[in-house]
Amino acid sequence: MSSTKAVCVFCASGPVGEEYLALARDVGTGIAQRGWTLVSGGGRVGMMGEVTRAARAAGGHTVGVIPEGLVHREVADEDSTELVVVPGMRERKAEMDARSDAWIALPGGLGTLEELFEAWTSRYLAMHDKPVVVCDPGGFYDGLFAWLDGLRGTGFVGVAALATPVRVTMVDAALDACA
Repeated sequence: MSSTKAVCVFCASGPVGEEYLALARDVGTGIAQRGWTLVSGGGRVGMMGEVTRAARAAGGHTVGVIPEGLVHREVADEDSTELVVVPGMRERKAEMDARSDAWIALPGGLGTLEELFEAWTSRYLAMHDKPVVVCDPGGFYDGLFAWLDGLRGTGFVGVAALATPVRVTMVDAALDACA
């Protein structure tokens, strides 16, 4: 790992509204302005494409990690500073883990949730001490966190587990939590 911080961003790779694309651009720009490397899923579409384009436009170093099977579906970001093509999703997450000092989850679908939960769970289990940040200005994840909060006291989810991710509503606060 280089001395430059690398932040992995999990987010939607499909078509979403402009407010989500703007959020992705703000995060990508903010990462680059801090002199950090952006690690992403390696696609050019949706929020994933916006975060990487914004980071590059602000002079940032971008690393895209994409499975062979998604090179065409997510339209591999050939413009990334580094584009790493791996055999599958497990290798993708391992590569993203190895290259990242922190994670930020933005709104996204099943893939984003799966990536967030893996980073969150491994942090809670003390398998790493990297920040796991949920940046959610519009309340996208409110229902998820309400459901999880409702599991407290049932034996399924503990208070310490729920306190593991840093939840913020502002991009600067998300980046500060990664620092």
